[in-house]
Amino acid sequence: MMSDTTPANREVIYSAMQATGKLHLGNYEGALRNWVRLQHDYEFYAGIVDLHSLTTTFDDTSSIVPNVRDVAIDYLAAGIDPEITPIVVQSWVPAHSELHVLLSMITPIGWLERVPTYKEKREQLHISNPSYGLLGYPVLMAADIMVYRANAVPVGRDQVPHLELTREIVRRFNNFYGPVFPEPKTLLTEAKRIPGTDGRKMSKSYGNAIYLKDEPETLRQKLRPMLTDPARQRRTDAGNPEICPVFDLHKAFSTQETQDWAAAGCRSAGIGCLDCKGKLTEHMLERLAPLHARRSDWEKRPGDVWQILVEGSRRARLTAQATMDEVRGAMKIRY
Repeated sequence: MMSDTTPANREVIYSAMQATGKLHLGNYEGALRNWVRLQHDYEFYAGIVDLHSLTTTFDDTSSIVPNVRDVAIDYLAAGIDPEITPIVVQSWVPAHSELHVLLSMITPIGWLERVPTYKEKREQLHISNPSYGLLGYPVLMAADIMVYRANAVPVGRDQVPHLELTREIVRRFNNFYGPVFPEPKTLLTEAKRIPGTDGRKMSKSYGNAIYLKDEPETLRQKLRPMLTDPARQRRTDAGNPEICPVFDLHKAFSTQETQDWAAAGCRSAGIGCLDCKGKLTEHMLERLAPLHARRSDWEKRPGDVWQILVEGSRRARLTAQATMDEVRGAMKIRY
């Protein structure tokens, strides 16, 4: 059973992923693998942010509940330990939404319009009439972090602008109402580049993802036609591994010996792209085998997975409620 108290000598961190479907290798290498390591050094809240998912799936919400379950299973399979790390469903902790409303009252619209991902999402998804939810996404994200009074947030470099906005909101709140919230530090996490099968950034929306749930044969089928160095039109053409997406995956999953073999063989045309992909497949399957085994086990225990979410969210509510009591007192709206 998880403790209801936070050890005084450990800083609090919070991070989360959306409930938009099963997680892929980019999610794992970019965040989840680091979470597994960090959970032993911090009081860590691992969120599944189902409300955030509504910014792009509001017209069809039928997949959100099964997606929450899938993300939870991926967390557990990757090594998140529910005995020490509460896995929190965002909407099951009403304080997230309440704090979001209060923060939205003090956040200037100009701050939100300058967030790079707001424009990117509008362009990528061809949104001509964006909702407040899409514009206000960073305010809800700030509430997610602040409701646990997180001291730090593990992020990749591309997420730093979002966290900087959270820090600005914290400063603005504390300036108006007193020092309620710590200013969360940026905890930059190392992440190797994980391309999708078409060479672009791995993404569900691009249809180029390799999922943690993929069976070995599915993984092989996805890797076999993966794009490589376009200069290698024939088996005898020399290539440049540094611009090859397959080599990026080697750097994430293969041993140094295999990386050296792949790089030398590519540059000299001593190996073909299928040889390179075959060796990569071996290393990926070996690395992912324990994760696949744990995932298979948790999939057979949906009741246990749900109970872990119930317990994690219960613990989170205790922390969040204590924060909101202090927030209401500071804002002089405690009745």
